[in-house]
Amino acid sequence: MAAVFDEIVEQAEAKRLLQAALDEGPAHAYLLYGPGGVGKRKAAIAFAGTLLGDRGRVERRAHPDLYVLEPLGDQIRIDEIRALRRDLHMRPFEAGYRVYLVVSAHLLNTEAADALLKDLEEPPDYAVIVLLADELGPLPETIRSRCQLVPFTRLSERAVRAVVDAWAPGISPERATAVARVAGGRLDRAERLLDADAAARREELLGVARSVYADPGFSASAGAGRVLELVDVGAKAAREQLDEELEWLDLTEREAELRRRRIELGAQREGILEALEELAAWYRDLICVVVGAENVVVHYDHLSVLAADASPERLAGAERAAERVRETWRRFEELNLQPRLALEALLLQLRRELGAPALA
Repeated sequence: MAAVFDEIVEQAEAKRLLQAALDEGPAHAYLLYGPGGVGKRKAAIAFAGTLLGDRGRVERRAHPDLYVLEPLGDQIRIDEIRALRRDLHMRPFEAGYRVYLVVSAHLLNTEAADALLKDLEEPPDYAVIVLLADELGPLPETIRSRCQLVPFTRLSERAVRAVVDAWAPGISPERATAVARVAGGRLDRAERLLDADAAARREELLGVARSVYADPGFSASAGAGRVLELVDVGAKAAREQLDEELEWLDLTEREAELRRRRIELGAQREGILEALEELAAWYRDLICVVVGAENVVVHYDHLSVLAADASPERLAGAERAAERVRETWRRFEELNLQPRLALEALLLQLRRELGAPALA
């Protein structure tokens, strides 16, 4: 594979398709889709940088033939697409192409999608439109059918572990294994888990997972509140990181605040889903230890605690608990649940499934 995409971990099919486009000449539109944190944005920047002949300026968003559309709020609205459409009438300033990156294209609302469709049908010959989407479902079939689809998938545990070892060579093998597994094939999660504050929040979350069956005074309400507090801290950290990036962007104060709000709300939703995944993994780990499958435990750096907690009597309850959490994850992912009520209801269910500890 050419050096253009060497920094992209795995993703052989995506790299093959993008490299073919560079070798043979690009089509008018591409749709890079798949989970966050697996290399879509980095691949799009590499692709655009090669087309425009200056990756450095593309990375800094300083190339005059690069147009980046990133949602300000919780949707991409028609006014933002209208601005892009006006720019489409401008011929390239320096390069042979003008590249349009539409970030989070799955957030296009109906009017915006309809407006963008017109340009996907008859774009100028110098325009290359690259859409980035975390999922295909929200995008109309008419949009999808007019783009070359470039799929991205979750990374293998081996690939994530190799990156973790490179990023943090001093951590223990047990923690490196746990980070690679908890990350779920996403490098953005792995990077967050290596942060000391994020690691401390993970410890507290696992404490909630254990307290369901280990704490005689367990309170579902207090547990749900603590999970949400941990999520909010992570969301605040995401907002602060964005503030550093906003210093380089020419946005009005209103536009900057809308973007901060979008990032914070997105981080809150992502944080809840990640917390649910970790809870499910903890109860699954109990099952693994009971049946002697310690080598596949996700929370590998807590193996001794899991071994102390696991027992044949707890097996059936752990199975039901893991399924309850997965069910809540699916409902939260698909529906607009009220987080506190959903978490409190879940923790009450987990308490019933796993049972209260015996009192001395």
